[in-house]
Amino acid sequence: MRWMHCIAIGALSITLAACTTSPTGRQQFTLYSDEQLNQMGQQAFAQYQQDLPTVGGTPHRYAECVASALVNTLSGEDRQQNWQIRVFESDEPNAFALPGGYMGINTGLLDIAENQDQLAAVIGHEIAHVLARHANERASTQSATQLGLSVLSSASGMQGAGGQQMMGVLGMGAQYGILLPFSRRHESEADVYGLEIMADAGFDPRASVALWQNMQAASDGARPPAWMSTHPSQGQRMSGLEANMDDAVARFQQARQAGRTPNCPRP
Repeated sequence: MRWMHCIAIGALSITLAACTTSPTGRQQFTLYSDEQLNQMGQQAFAQYQQDLPTVGGTPHRYAECVASALVNTLSGEDRQQNWQIRVFESDEPNAFALPGGYMGINTGLLDIAENQDQLAAVIGHEIAHVLARHANERASTQSATQLGLSVLSSASGMQGAGGQQMMGVLGMGAQYGILLPFSRRHESEADVYGLEIMADAGFDPRASVALWQNMQAASDGARPPAWMSTHPSQGQRMSGLEANMDDAVARFQQARQAGRTPNCPRP
């Protein structure tokens, strides 16, 4: 059909105009400028701090110590971002990163991370998300997918009840076929890149596997299948980390020989 041909040409034109490369060499689809995403990140970070109580004192100094050691190994513009980290009072073992360098970690995760190296695995992973522009890529993919479904609905005359049902099926296909796998790819990429970041800062990368073992022991087992999740399974994550461990350990040893020995006592 001619309208499908036009959509394909339009999608290809957008892709060619918005193709970038991630730190691991993967081709990316990004539609937004860093300035747009950084502003969104700043606004979301401010809102998050309004919604959840923050924790100061020793826990904040601990997280800031680890984050600073990681950021100090970055180069050029990467180091110059407005890196900030906050500790939030929440039992959920979670952490997040927003465009612009805004990071948060919950007290529940501080309980699971047994030492500075395990915490560095978490924060290094979040820094990797920011540097790899994963938020831009995910937002761009969602925008392009929604636009494509909208054009498909209009062009094919799917406005009735049957058409709405079909669009629902197509939407589910897009969710599980495009958006969620993309997010799993981001998580796996951030695991590998974060491993390099923590090793370069002098944190033992082998602690990343120990962290996920702790996470696995603390979980209740109520997780969806990997193909329906935005994250790889814990077993998949540990396997991916192990596959890249030899290189990470070599980087860690080089960092220690260069005098990078972070000392961030756990509260």
